[in-house]
Amino acid sequence: MNNAPVANNRTFVRSAGRIRSSYFPALYLWSSVLVIFTASCFSNGSRRLWAEESPATVDSIAAATSLSKAFRHAAERATPSVVVVRSEAKPRKPITRRGEQPKGNGDNPFKGTPFEDFFRDGLPDGLNFHGNNAPQMPGRSGVGSGVIVDASGIVLTNNHVVEGADSVSVELPDGRIFKALEIKTDPESDLAVVRLVEAHDLPTATLGDSDKLEIGDWVIAIGTPFELDTTVSAGIISAKGRELDSARRAKFLQTDAAINPGNSGGPLVNLAGEVIGINTAIASSSGGYQGIGFAIPINLARWVSEQLIAKGSVERGFLGVAIGPLNPEMATKLGIKDKKGALVTEVMPDTPAAAAGVQELDVITTFDGKPVDGPRSLQEVVERSTIGKPHALAVLRDGKTVPLTISVKALPSKLPRQTTEDSLPAPLSAKTFYSEEFGLEVSEKASATEAIYEGFSGVLVDRVDADGVCARAGIGPGVLIRKVGKTPVNSVDEFSKAIEHESAEQGVVLQVRTPRGNSVVLLKSST
Repeated sequence: MNNAPVANNRTFVRSAGRIRSSYFPALYLWSSVLVIFTASCFSNGSRRLWAEESPATVDSIAAATSLSKAFRHAAERATPSVVVVRSEAKPRKPITRRGEQPKGNGDNPFKGTPFEDFFRDGLPDGLNFHGNNAPQMPGRSGVGSGVIVDASGIVLTNNHVVEGADSVSVELPDGRIFKALEIKTDPESDLAVVRLVEAHDLPTATLGDSDKLEIGDWVIAIGTPFELDTTVSAGIISAKGRELDSARRAKFLQTDAAINPGNSGGPLVNLAGEVIGINTAIASSSGGYQGIGFAIPINLARWVSEQLIAKGSVERGFLGVAIGPLNPEMATKLGIKDKKGALVTEVMPDTPAAAAGVQELDVITTFDGKPVDGPRSLQEVVERSTIGKPHALAVLRDGKTVPLTISVKALPSKLPRQTTEDSLPAPLSAKTFYSEEFGLEVSEKASATEAIYEGFSGVLVDRVDADGVCARAGIGPGVLIRKVGKTPVNSVDEFSKAIEHESAEQGVVLQVRTPRGNSVVLLKSST
């Protein structure tokens, strides 16, 4: 009896073991069937959901995959021609005029160098640059990017990448390094070409057409940010026609593709792998990428580089006018409905514009049939126009379109010299005229001002009311008023007669000259 429970227990254990052993295949089979059934249901359900409820997702993934392949293709096509540009400048002694020693606290010997910010007031007291043992200006080195545009070894980059360099070397993605044989630069557009020593059969970039770009187009930037070779970043064209002070003769493409220090001179590429811009600058408060970068359109870069290669310099077209923007108030006063065009503020003598009959206060609206949106737009089309041949020019004058024919000349190496912004002497004439309505007092131009305004007639502004119309327009003492509207005013009497027919409510256009040059100002009371 005592063994029975044990036997029974053992039997149970073994039975249990046998049950597990003999029935496990069946259970495993049923489990497998359950898993397969569940998976099948889930799979079928997913397929149903995929096919029936989110077809857009399928299309989106396919489109994203296709876009990824496009980025890959563009990068593979362009990167072999993208190079690292290294520049070196040797230490230099400060340059002074013969017989003159640099000053410690006067002229800053570090001006234009990275040390300028550290010595804004020049050298500390007791430290001068003179003699054979004078301290040298520190050397500098830099790293930028470039793109090969000719298999014989011609690299396109930025002027600021190679400017002032004593030696330049270029490293290809395959590790080959070449020295620069020749460097040609164009500071006006911030472009440069570098010809390499004993280079041939190099991989070259395919240049696209930047005029076909539209806002929103995908682009990739390739270069050497922070000395990280062959880095690719993606973005879109954020804007076109941006103007920057760093390059007076270029309208930039804006992109949100990441551009950082070291990207300068590298290409901005479309999805076809074509270069459509040369990365040049960033807008940043930190010095690094903050979502806004700028590139020189490749059509401009191509035009500049071709001239640098062929002639070593760039020949630009020249009209002989000073132009300014057309703000809405001025456009309304001059009767310009669409508020587009370039306002002529000065016509220089013996220039194509003078010969063609262009007048001050004309608004240039088209050149060779191409619309002119503003000063930079006109400059861009004129400088690339054929020199020595007639071109069609349309101006708005007194509310009417006037067609003109103008023969463009090459931009002279020296433009008419503008006077420096020295303090203006007080007029010597006692005769004055005061306009309470416009808040200014004028006097006749005195002989003491001849050097400053040589060749120009008018009346000088003596003083302005602090809260008057004239002050709000930015006119201050010492400004020469040349014309009221289109009426010349060579004396106080002529000015008083001309201004009495005008009203501050309607506004009056003044043609003025300052030490910076001629300009046009609208005096109008605020409403």
